[in-house]
Amino acid sequence: MYRTMERALGPQGWWPGQTRFEVIVGAILTQNTAWTNVARAIANLRRAHVLSPQALAALPTSRLARLVRSSGYYRTKARRVKRFLRFLQARYRLDLSRMLAERPSSLRKELLAVPGIGPETADSILLYAGNVPIFVVDAYTRRILQRHGLIRPDATYDAMQALFMGNLPPDASLYNEYHALLVAVGKDFCRPVPHCEDCPLRCDLEHYRPAAAGRFLSTI
Repeated sequence: MYRTMERALGPQGWWPGQTRFEVIVGAILTQNTAWTNVARAIANLRRAHVLSPQALAALPTSRLARLVRSSGYYRTKARRVKRFLRFLQARYRLDLSRMLAERPSSLRKELLAVPGIGPETADSILLYAGNVPIFVVDAYTRRILQRHGLIRPDATYDAMQALFMGNLPPDASLYNEYHALLVAVGKDFCRPVPHCEDCPLRCDLEHYRPAAAGRFLSTI
């Protein structure tokens, strides 16, 4: 799957962001919306010169909400960003380097304890900001795997993550690019109404899908 998508689509250069903090803010804002909407919100924050932990921590929540309005659910997301910043202040004194130097398994638990940060967001922070080899699973990944018969409809996040991490080397750059390619396929081809005839995975997977489905569905 990876090689087929890579040949068809090329490198994705994901996650877009000029700093690790920008990546983290983007990971929170991208919940339940398209990246184009988040990009506008990030641009607003950059223009306002508040894309640093110290500046955002000092910014009133109402002002932050207005700046990230394009990301949707902007009041909720502003509160989530603020909760993350309170955690970063209380635990790491707003020092991202200290936070990302924490043992990944411990940091993941800490992030998941922050209200509004679920597994996908926590893993995005670890992978894209911290270069930790952990696979990010999102709605696009679930849809693609399910349509190709590789998971059960009720597969959990952890089970889908284990499918990748149990069959791939622990390589952050590989996980980064693989997830980005799945997002590209999900966004452009494997949509709610799929464009199967143009999808790069369609022909490549047909010859082994039944065997693969039987092998993976027995455990996932």
